[in-house]
Amino acid sequence: MQPSKDITRLLDIMAALRQPGTGCPWDVVQTFETIKPYTLEEAYEVADAIERGDMDDLCDELGDLLLQVVFHARMAEEAGDFAFGDVVEAITRKMIRRHPHVFARSDADTPEAVKLQWSEIKQAEKDERRERRARHGLPEDGNKGHLDSVQRSFPALVEALKLQERAAKVGFDWSSPEPILDKIEEEIAELREALAADDKAKVADELGDLIFAVVNIGRHVGSDPEMALRGTNTKFRRRFSHIETELESAGETLEDATLERMEQLWQAAKAIERQLT
Repeated sequence: MQPSKDITRLLDIMAALRQPGTGCPWDVVQTFETIKPYTLEEAYEVADAIERGDMDDLCDELGDLLLQVVFHARMAEEAGDFAFGDVVEAITRKMIRRHPHVFARSDADTPEAVKLQWSEIKQAEKDERRERRARHGLPEDGNKGHLDSVQRSFPALVEALKLQERAAKVGFDWSSPEPILDKIEEEIAELREALAADDKAKVADELGDLIFAVVNIGRHVGSDPEMALRGTNTKFRRRFSHIETELESAGETLEDATLERMEQLWQAAKAIERQLT
């Protein structure tokens, strides 16, 4: 078995890995549920490589993510549900259908018109999917409420953003960012009260409300909260690494350093960043 740029080779490798008796003992016993966490992890690693601008890592991580698709498709094929070719056919059909302005005739010649056209096509696809499932004797989707199309399996920040976007489509939304700032201050006050009462359940509830409000203002100012938080995480890593490096240079350790000492180095890291920007 040799590496290849042909997708068929990857499919053959996965089939060999899943072959009982001769395949990999770990791969053979995997299921959709056990592989699901790895699929999510690989998607995040792709995002990380993009944020770092590391094209070498991006190539590698996209391969890992592709492997996840192949893995799921192989397990489905073994169960007689569908195969990798069906996955490819489904997405190519969908993309062709959703881009009539590229692959057929359409008057959608602006981003706004394309977005409206996309929504109309998606609704038609949902209607067809419902009819198809009925013909096959499959249960009708439970997603009947306006918000039920937002997957609960999304990371919490993503789910919050999509819930807000969905509600905004029917006018349930703030008129501008300013009132949301007031709402954030209100939630902070309620969180303070819960903390003062030492009510752990109430603290968790108010903390969730506060985060939800922060997500909302991010949406209003066009700043994706997930990406904003990832940026802050990167900044925190960078500044904390500065603390660690400076302590090590001075013959000190993180464990022995006082909070005041670490705060001093943290502020120094911020000052360096300001000079660089």
